[in-house]
Amino acid sequence: MISVAEKIAQTIKNMPEGVIFGYDRLSIGREEFASAAKALERLQKKGLVSRVSKGRFYKPKMTIFGKKRPNEAELLKPYLYQNGRRIAYITGTRLYNQLGLTTQIPADIQIASRSRRNLSGISFMKVSSVKSYADVSEDNYQMLGFLDAMKDLKQIPDLDMQSALTIFKTRIKALSSERQRQMITYALLYPPRVRALLGAVLEEIQSDLDLTPLKESLNPFTKFNLGFNNSLLKTASNWNIQ
Repeated sequence: MISVAEKIAQTIKNMPEGVIFGYDRLSIGREEFASAAKALERLQKKGLVSRVSKGRFYKPKMTIFGKKRPNEAELLKPYLYQNGRRIAYITGTRLYNQLGLTTQIPADIQIASRSRRNLSGISFMKVSSVKSYADVSEDNYQMLGFLDAMKDLKQIPDLDMQSALTIFKTRIKALSSERQRQMITYALLYPPRVRALLGAVLEEIQSDLDLTPLKESLNPFTKFNLGFNNSLLKTASNWNIQ
């Protein structure tokens, strides 16, 4: 009868390099977990398996420079998906870099999800959790990330405000009316400054949507100091932005 160690070694041998796996991928029973842990420890010492974090491993690819780590997308997958369903997304400076809003690439990667989670760190990657303003899905995560950028506008490092507003206008104008309507719905869950900025951008690009829900959600006496005025966005004063 094949031993647990032999079964695990064979399973890992058939795995592609760079793919992260846990005990659930090893085709073992719960009563075999202790034996599996010892087997994986031996495989690590032989260099056949590398540990990412507690209970998570990968089969390293060997190059002339040594072991190659899994790519970032593979490393982050367990944080972003649960049972094959997206539950979180990358936000913060890492996302804002991808959007072209900053040139900085932070060491810390922020993950937004509806409930803040205690994320077990990867030994060579720092991951932190923040709470999203809405339930996350494959359909809305990019929109939520974009609204996050609007929320954090004044905190984004090395931001050029004129370039940022151009990016906002260009990307929002490229959306269909239905997607713009969805963005308004999600923006109503965000702080007032986000609603004001989205309203000003939608008015500037002459969206055909009714902006009344955004306007009526704002206190008419509240001023939003976002660091720009009508010289950069003609409709800024209509939304009390200064």
